[in-house]
Order: sequence, then C-alpha cells, then structure tokens
Amino acid sequence: MNDINNLQIFLPDGKLKPVSTFAKIRVNAGESEIQREDLQSMGVVTGRLEGRDLGSVMNDIKSSIAKEIQLPTGYHIEYGGAYAEQQKSFSELLTILITSSLLVFSVILFLFKDFRIATLILLIAVLGISGSYLALYLTGTPLNVGSYTGLIMIVGIIGENAIFTFLQYKESLTDKSVDDSIIYSISTRLRPKLMTALGAIIALLPLALGIGSGSELHQPLAIAVIGGFIMAMPLLLIVLPSGIRLISSKK
Repeated sequence: MNDINNLQIFLPDGKLKPVSTFAKIRVNAGESEIQREDLQSMGVVTGRLEGRDLGSVMNDIKSSIAKEIQLPTGYHIEYGGAYAEQQKSFSELLTILITSSLLVFSVILFLFKDFRIATLILLIAVLGISGSYLALYLTGTPLNVGSYTGLIMIVGIIGENAIFTFLQYKESLTDKSVDDSIIYSISTRLRPKLMTALGAIIALLPLALGIGSGSELHQPLAIAVIGGFIMAMPLLLIVLPSGIRLISSKK
C-alpha cells in the first residue's frame, strides 16, 4: 500500500508527484457472493455503447479476445445481454422471413398453378431486399430488428405488385399477343406502382432523415423500406416482364 501511495507520476511540466496526491488508495473486502451458472463459477464483464452500433463493437471485441487472450482449460466466454437478445431476435426474424417467402410462394402457386411463374415472382420479391441492404449500407445504418422488419414488409409488397401485374397480363392474353399483353399489363400497372412507391417514400422520408422526436427508433425501418421500393421499380418494370416473356416463349 505504501509503495503504491508513493509511486511517482510524471506531470506535463516534468515534475514528479506521488499517486496519493491524485487518488485515495484502499483495499476493498473480497466478494461475499460467488456467481454461478450451470454449476460453474462466472465473472461478468459489462460495458456501455456510445457513438457506435452493437454489431461492429462486438466484432471488435471478439477479434481482440481471439488475438490477445488464451483461455485455460475449462474456461469459456459467453456473450450475453443486449447482444444475445439481438442474435435471438435476428434468428426469429430470419425464420419469419423464410416462412413468409414460402407462404407467398404457396399462395402464388395455388393461384396460378404454374411453378415457373411462382418461382419468378418469389425471386423478384426476394431480390427487392437487395435495395434495402444497399440503402442501409450507403447510409451507414446497422441491421437491427427495425430494418429486418422492413425487409419482411418489402417481400410482401413486391410480391403483391408482381401478382397484380401477372393477373393483368393473363387477362389480356385472351385478345392480345404475348408481347402486347406484357406491354399492356406493365403500362396499366405503371401508375399504381409509381403512386404506391412515391407515396410510401414521401411518407417515410421524415423518419428516414431522423426528423422529429423518437424518429431514431424507426429510422432503420424507414430506410430499409425506401431502399426496397426504389429497387422494386426496375424489378417490376424490367425484370418481371422479361421473365414473363422468357417463360411464355418457352411455352
């Protein structure tokens, strides 16, 4: 204790002063309670985030621990708290996303009784997620529960628009050729698609820009949905009719 109290510290002006000048040194009593989990002793290390997202911080922590810490036999590290809850939520949302995509595929297959058309519409809907990912990446927004919810919404919205477009195409085939039916269905559905996309983008823009109190909570959701809507336009107006034309030509 005396040695620690008398330990000299260099000051910016070159002078030396003992530690006791700046701090009080004392001995704390040992822990009166030993924490255990699954009959194993455990020590908890906690931290707070400031100015960074949880995912990148955890990646840095894991890489640092892997490089610098060699655990003895019988010791292991578990990451809990907000990170564990986030991973659990991501796992559940991924299950929901896959289930919703399969349900969309089943509905389309039941409606049109054509495996290729159902696969094409599902592919268009899933590809819309790339717009959401791109928007999150360009804005530096982390993938969290809110943005994941936006991805699930985009799959349903694009799938719905693709179904209406194909229905319009199928109905016009009775008195038009394949090419004319495709042009007619796309031109007929162009205005509703633009109205839906522009209406949603304009409505979500304040949230995406973080305007208003509490907007930070829903900002990832708004950015993901806006990115998905922007990507939906070329998918629905170019990729979908091209796929329909390809399938029809093979028939």
